[in-house]
Amino acid sequence: MLSFAATIDVRTYQREEKQPMIFGTFEKLLLGETMELINDHDPQPLYQKFMICYPEQFLWEYLEQGPEVWRIGITKK
Repeated sequence: MLSFAATIDVRTYQREEKQPMIFGTFEKLLLGETMELINDHDPQPLYQKFMICYPEQFLWEYLEQGPEVWRIGITKK
């Protein structure tokens, strides 16, 4: 079972606050730490942005895939 260094439920944030909160939290992770992201839809566009901003520096694992709640573990590597 994964343990999380941080959990972000982006459903509770305004649109303009989401990415700064997510990326700021990811940058604070130590190597090997995982953050949990909770959303109400598949955050595939966010995955693409991670691929651009942090290539080869993260692992993306779907923990729950809808239909109402999506949970992703993002590990810093």
